[in-house]
Amino acid sequence: MTITAQHEAELLAKVPTGLLINGEWRDASDGGTFDVMDPATGEKLTTLASATSEDAMAALDAADAVQADWARTAPRERAEILRRAFDLVTERADDFALLMSLEMGKPLAEARGEVTYGAEFLRWFSEETVRHYGRYVTTPEGKNKVLVQHKPVGPCLLITPWNFPLAMATRKVAPAIAAGCTMVLKPAKLTPLTSQLFAATMIEAGLPAGVLNVVSGASASKISAPLMSDDRLRKVSFTGSTAVGKQLMKDAADKVLRTSMELGGNAPFIVFEDADLDAAVEGAMAAKMRNMGEACTAANRFLVHQDVAEEFTAKFAAAMGALKPGRGTDANSNVGPLIEEKARTEIDGLVQAAVANGATAVTGGAPVEGPGYFYQPTVLANVANDAEILSQEIFGPVAPVTTFADEAQAIALANSTEYGLASYIYTKDYNRMFRVSEQIEFGLVGFNAGVISNAAAPFGGVKQSGLGREGGAEGLAEYTTVQYIGIADPYAAK
Repeated sequence: MTITAQHEAELLAKVPTGLLINGEWRDASDGGTFDVMDPATGEKLTTLASATSEDAMAALDAADAVQADWARTAPRERAEILRRAFDLVTERADDFALLMSLEMGKPLAEARGEVTYGAEFLRWFSEETVRHYGRYVTTPEGKNKVLVQHKPVGPCLLITPWNFPLAMATRKVAPAIAAGCTMVLKPAKLTPLTSQLFAATMIEAGLPAGVLNVVSGASASKISAPLMSDDRLRKVSFTGSTAVGKQLMKDAADKVLRTSMELGGNAPFIVFEDADLDAAVEGAMAAKMRNMGEACTAANRFLVHQDVAEEFTAKFAAAMGALKPGRGTDANSNVGPLIEEKARTEIDGLVQAAVANGATAVTGGAPVEGPGYFYQPTVLANVANDAEILSQEIFGPVAPVTTFADEAQAIALANSTEYGLASYIYTKDYNRMFRVSEQIEFGLVGFNAGVISNAAAPFGGVKQSGLGREGGAEGLAEYTTVQYIGIADPYAAK
């Protein structure tokens, strides 16, 4: 279907523009607003209410007021709400996909993929809601019984990034609902529209007033600071930059808040000499170009064995060079814009510095002229191991290739970063896969696979890539506290 300006206008008219507090959409307390822009054109899409500190506190008031009742809600009831939300999001996949394409820039086909991925968190946690087990055992000496139960941690602040507007919201909201927690959701100011529409969908699915509150705003600190200094808030979950995550952890320390931090990445993509190079190129395209490279799991450094580096680079560059930048709604394009001009300028700076230091742009290597914030899909060869582009999270469609001589060097290069989120290994040797996985310091490892994120799997990193896990059974545990009750055993020997 051809997307027209009328389609876009009709969809934008469905998106609530206010703050969601206690089940009602309202204006900001001071009447403030902010604009949401289309990164493909630089033009305004719509205007939203911009939350103040007072609005943030009103949202926490609402969440705290219903926390006790929501925690006592039957698990089956919470599960059914999540399942209805899954069905509604799935039914409205075209709307969510188009909205993400408009505010974030990703091609429609990729946006539809995010709808599928994001909706799966609703379905997965609807199933986990009724299967969150405690335990009841006898102490080793036989005198007492051990009863362990999991309780909701309490009101949560959920801060989502701009790059996956639906999936990052569902990945946090769904387990919080499953565990029995109430929430204040703060979407990224660059892409808040999807969260607005998602929140309206959750209300339609039957979520009670006050359980989910949404406070979009131009200033993140005006929202997070007063909330994190309030004793009623019990957890903060953040996805974003390591610098911001560190500051939030410092703020959380004052109230000893539970924290989940999914921060930066610098993913190595390791291609060994025995790898299937065609499969490796296919995986490299998936790992690098998902979301135009604007993903914390995006392959950031391509470490290729020196014996196959020339062939791999040529094939990879041919695949990258065949991509066509354009607005996400353009059926002929498969690479959208970067999120803002600042991002494009920073990426081009890294590319030009690498070239000045001896790297070769095999394909691409420059911004795309015209409206919007587009950058040519780029492959750099002969990148020096000390190049800045290998130590920075690129967050764009640029792939630097460097070489290694043996397995030990590949492991050393992979680990030469403060980050530890995603990594990728291409080899036909399963023993090597296990050896390398044991030695590289990353929370996620893709073995002959370029995309491994899944709602049923624990997602998260080590080192400065963060704390905690999202998805899987581990994702639900992040929203609970553990209570132990020691019970005297009446049948124990006296």
